[in-house]
Amino acid sequence: MDWEKGRLTVRSRKTESLERGGLRVVPIFPELRPYLMEAFELADEGAEFVIGRTRRTSANLRIQLNRIIRRAGLEPWPRLFHNLRASRQTELMERFPIHVVCEWLGNTKAVAADHYLQVHDDHFARAVREPDVREAAQNAAQHASEPHRMAQKEQTPALLKVPKKQGLAPECDSLQVLGMTPGGFEPPFPG
Repeated sequence: MDWEKGRLTVRSRKTESLERGGLRVVPIFPELRPYLMEAFELADEGAEFVIGRTRRTSANLRIQLNRIIRRAGLEPWPRLFHNLRASRQTELMERFPIHVVCEWLGNTKAVAADHYLQVHDDHFARAVREPDVREAAQNAAQHASEPHRMAQKEQTPALLKVPKKQGLAPECDSLQVLGMTPGGFEPPFPG
């Protein structure tokens, strides 16, 4: 645990024979931190692992988790650990690039796409929602094209003057009018 940087090292027996020896570093997500902190405080002095009981190879985590879920008055869902992993992969993908999430969760882009990414009702709700006018204006302002700062410094004051009204761009021929050759746009390559 690196509490200062908010990172923890995860060991995976399944990937021990691979390049990194089954180790990967993941963030201590804010929703997980209080539970890890409690486990850390309850651990024996000098303990190497904050969660020790489930480290035994004979421990069946699925059975134990099903008991906990039933005690909470809920019904366990099928493929429990797979669905937990899929839910988290999907949540993280909405906030971080795929290569980062795959690094944290220890899978590849192909495995994530084929086995873990999910479509939720919230995705549909966001897709059909009318855009908020303020949100649209903010996005337009954030993505407005702006010259590079270094380029601005190198230009002379005369070059920085922009006409009040830009002219219209000249018309371009449509590809539909011109048509496309049977070979496409790319130059032909031998072989």
